[in-house]
Amino acid sequence: MKASLIIGVLLIVLGVAALGYKSFSYTSEETLLKVGPVEATADTRKTVGIPTWAGIAAIAVGLVVIVAGRRRG
Repeated sequence: MKASLIIGVLLIVLGVAALGYKSFSYTSEETLLKVGPVEATADTRKTVGIPTWAGIAAIAVGLVVIVAGRRRG
């Protein structure tokens, strides 16, 4: 399989996933207080939004990579 086909399909799949999920969350541990050897920490959940244009751009670039790979080979 050509590398351009694999990269193109991967970009399309990631673009569709970005359009479907629109955001993802992760947990981060933050130090609230530190006095000598004693620490107070808290787990905070953070959400990162994925812009719609990023998903559309990934799909478009994936299609361009596939078409360009077919023309070369």
